[in-house]
Amino acid sequence: MLIDEVRDVPKDLFIAGEWVAASDGARLEVEDPSDGQVIASVASATVQDAIAAVEAASRAGAAWAAKPPRERGEVLRRAFDLMMTRQEYLASLIVTENGKARDEARGEVAYAAEFLRWFSEEAVRAEGSLSIAPSGAYRMLVLRQPVGVALFVTPWNFPAAMATRKIGPALAAGCTVVLKPASETPLTALALAAIFQEAGVPDGVVNVIPSRSSARVVEAMLRDVRVRKLSFTGSTEVGRTLLAQAAERVVKCSMELGGNAPFIVFADADLDAAVDAALMAKLRSGGESCTAANRFYVETPLAQEFAERLAAKMRQIVVGPGRDARTQLGPLINQRTRAKIDGLVRDAVAGGARVLCGGVPMDGPGYFFPPTVLSSVAREARVLREEIFGPVAPIATFDGMDEAVALANDTEFGLVSFVNTRDLGKALAVAERIESGMVGINRGVVSDPAAPFGGWKQSGLGREGAHDGLLEYLETKYIAASW
Repeated sequence: MLIDEVRDVPKDLFIAGEWVAASDGARLEVEDPSDGQVIASVASATVQDAIAAVEAASRAGAAWAAKPPRERGEVLRRAFDLMMTRQEYLASLIVTENGKARDEARGEVAYAAEFLRWFSEEAVRAEGSLSIAPSGAYRMLVLRQPVGVALFVTPWNFPAAMATRKIGPALAAGCTVVLKPASETPLTALALAAIFQEAGVPDGVVNVIPSRSSARVVEAMLRDVRVRKLSFTGSTEVGRTLLAQAAERVVKCSMELGGNAPFIVFADADLDAAVDAALMAKLRSGGESCTAANRFYVETPLAQEFAERLAAKMRQIVVGPGRDARTQLGPLINQRTRAKIDGLVRDAVAGGARVLCGGVPMDGPGYFFPPTVLSSVAREARVLREEIFGPVAPIATFDGMDEAVALANDTEFGLVSFVNTRDLGKALAVAERIESGMVGINRGVVSDPAAPFGGWKQSGLGREGAHDGLLEYLETKYIAASW
């Protein structure tokens, strides 16, 4: 347990620049998933607290929107510098409340901070346009203006990055925000609130309200007429519910939802490179990532060797508490997740799959599941149909490009796909036919603050990152003028 880092984090709600207790005094407990021990309790916001946060954001909105874009950008840049100065401190919080291995937690902090640097530069690029109407009778002026108060609901798997990926563009655009972080990982979000305050974000521009009554709190804020934007990262099931609630007031929505990413390996692929990419695509954040490779489709001639090599690499992964310097794979977030993954593996094995490594939950305290490779997985197995969210790689075979594309597209999801082949023409042809918002060719990671992140079908709406991410927080206004 990393007592010192946890002790330094404020434990109350951050509303209007002040640290305040919940209106009813309620607290929520935070566990270390490596041993199940309670490490902290933080204030748990009520509906009353949530509306107070919306009020604070609304009051601060006009002044923040009126600030010169360069000034908003400089505030974000200072927040980036502070995050990087405190990389070890923030990484320790992520290790403690999320369970990530320390090196991976450091990587998340750097990735999260980069969104602030990127959008500090994008703040000055909310361009409009001026043109003459085709008739010549008047001028057409197009402006980009901040959408207003933005509500953010973020998950536990990337407690720093999912917050900055939303806060960065919102502040750059001139919006004010209320962040409701995941109940499992509120400490990182509260630490970020303190960093934004130190960086010079005015009172009320950023508000952070953990709550164990997430559904009631979020629904109440969506009903508030001052909330004009919702950005949610999480499951498709919850996303559908929030979209229905947002529809009542036609709140502008961004949704980054579930995934079921195919990892396609053609027979002509560089086998060593494909195995390395598979490890990255599968084990980033312990597999608890919407962009994690979920279904491995390997062309028949290469399937056995690929499976054996991947299993050999997976066996070498060191599993343990994230605070241990040797650890490469930490625990799952909770017992419910571990039980779900165990059930998926059991179902696959019952259907004829072979366990090449792992496959059984680990003993001892904490929520550990070993790196697992399954070969000869039946296509109807649940492990190929559901999002795993853990370190399990199920492998099935295919024959030919058309079958690979058909298998990849046989899902309601469409977030990211991975294609491995030495033939760039083939890779690009497959990438164009796959129904997903992102495609990685001969690599296992695609996320980048400078790239538009988002999915097709039931994997979401809108984009985060790149210039597209800024536009999500801007409304377009057209002015017809004669002079």
